[in-house]
Amino acid sequence: MSEEAVAQRPAVPRTAWVRLAVCTAIAALLQADGTIIAVALPSVGTAFGVSAPTASWLLTAYFATYAIALFPGGRLVDGFGYRRIALAGLTVFCAGTLLGALADSFGLLTASRVVQGAGAGLASPAAFVGAVSGFPAERRGTALGLWGASSGLSNLVGPLLGGVLTEAWGWRANWWALLPLTLLTAGAVLRWVPRSGAAAPDVPATRPSGPPGRPATATATATVRAAALVAALTFAVMIGTFFAVEQYLQHAAGYGVLEAATAPLVVALCIGAVGAAGGRLVDRVGDRMPALVGFLACAVAFAVYALPVPPLHGPALLPGGLLLGAGLGLLFPSTSRAALNATPRSLHGRASAQLSFGRLAGAAVGAALAGLAFRDGVTAGHLHAALAGGAVLSLGGALVVALRFPDAPEGNRSGH
Repeated sequence: MSEEAVAQRPAVPRTAWVRLAVCTAIAALLQADGTIIAVALPSVGTAFGVSAPTASWLLTAYFATYAIALFPGGRLVDGFGYRRIALAGLTVFCAGTLLGALADSFGLLTASRVVQGAGAGLASPAAFVGAVSGFPAERRGTALGLWGASSGLSNLVGPLLGGVLTEAWGWRANWWALLPLTLLTAGAVLRWVPRSGAAAPDVPATRPSGPPGRPATATATATVRAAALVAALTFAVMIGTFFAVEQYLQHAAGYGVLEAATAPLVVALCIGAVGAAGGRLVDRVGDRMPALVGFLACAVAFAVYALPVPPLHGPALLPGGLLLGAGLGLLFPSTSRAALNATPRSLHGRASAQLSFGRLAGAAVGAALAGLAFRDGVTAGHLHAALAGGAVLSLGGALVVALRFPDAPEGNRSGH
């Protein structure tokens, strides 16, 4: 994009930035919930006398309900506006959180996770649509870079917060801590998100035409599906890797819970820094190139760690961790922007639901693959194999981006 074109990009009002901050806080809350609770599972199992596999149903119940509720949630956002659905979702989530904090049986605690998941499935697409609603298509990358940075940080900082709460006050502290956070977030929506939930008007634009003979709607649908697949691969790589590394650090390298939880912080900080800058980059050069570079950076980092030579703990993790964080930071804004700019604003709720479903599915697959790598024991050799699998997934993501992502640098390619 030329300097003249950059100078002529539409200005973003202050209210749009405030709305972005509020909606990003909603997303961070929903993302952190899963990782905060995960750290408390051993304590929950001890308290209610259930096995580790049984305790893991608290995660399964939340994420499965979350994923199922996304699709009706996306349609409700398109029909009734993001403000109403965000508040409805946060209300349901808050009710589930309170139920979990007071639960006196494992069955009731599991039911509370189902209620929380239903609320998350409503609030997530509403928050996503609301976050970018004040930004014209040419500036969405900037907003989505901040959004993606927050998402990555919340997924990785969650275990640290959960570990502190569990060790200091017990497992119920994780539910009690979520309660005021949810109420504060809902209050911010009431205060700073417009009552109408309406978006700022878009700059007139043209829908992507696609290949000759292919309808524009088919091209847009293909782009959204490709972006959802890329989102799934991104989260499979991120969540699977950190699950595998944390398991290795605790079971084989002798790290404690808090020590293992702090290990991903360098990557989290790198995701945050590069994600914010990457958003501005995709506004300038388009979605394809940053996403390609992001996946290739991840592949290189994994390929180095897959070698049997470098140790898998201590300072030796730092260089590859920085490269991995940078790659993931580029992937968040480019993926979301590609999907949103391919669809009209009236369908942004449904596009958001597909992206969120891809992320949840990818996280589940990544964790499952990491667990499969350790089926014969948590060893350095098995971790090397898991990281080699991360390199393969990253190369697969690069191929999807190269074949399916739009290559035009302009953000205003779609009618909204």
